[in-house]
Amino acid sequence: MAKAQFHKHQKVWVEAVGAWASIEKIIPIWAKGFDEPVRITYDVGLGREFHAHELRGEDAIEEAPADDQIGGEWRLMRARNKWQPPENCAHHPYPGTFPVVVTDKSDWGGWRVPGAEYDRDPFKIELQARLLAASPKLMRIARELAEFVDETGGEAPDEVVRLGRAASAVLRSLAEAPQAPDPEQTGRDEQAA
Repeated sequence: MAKAQFHKHQKVWVEAVGAWASIEKIIPIWAKGFDEPVRITYDVGLGREFHAHELRGEDAIEEAPADDQIGGEWRLMRARNKWQPPENCAHHPYPGTFPVVVTDKSDWGGWRVPGAEYDRDPFKIELQARLLAASPKLMRIARELAEFVDETGGEAPDEVVRLGRAASAVLRSLAEAPQAPDPEQTGRDEQAA
């Protein structure tokens, strides 16, 4: 028989999505002839129900998502520009293509930019794509810097301590689940506008 591994309103890391969420509803699955549920799923407000093996509690997560949680190494690929012929985009750094940041071991999943936005400032989008692709490496550097400062107990040079604390703050912000907007406040903001 199944037992609930998480409780309502508990903050969990959703592996399949790579984001924090709160358990909104515990959904037992009953079968005829059994006194207890045979399976339990969890509604976390992300459009589908998740099984316990797809979720991790806060206590199972360190300061920031591990490399395996964010997909390990991300890479930059080029996709064919379907919205414009190459002769109309000669001003692009790579005419006829646009950047795609792949965040999965397979060559799919990740981040793309709308064609009109890319066309407006292709050099800015190319830089952003390279930054996104480098994010897991930058996160590892931030984690190592924060750990180094913690291990030295503040005995490192002041600037290194300052950078280590800033890295810790960034890593903590990555680990925190975004709070849902307050519907009452949202309504007041819309009325004021």
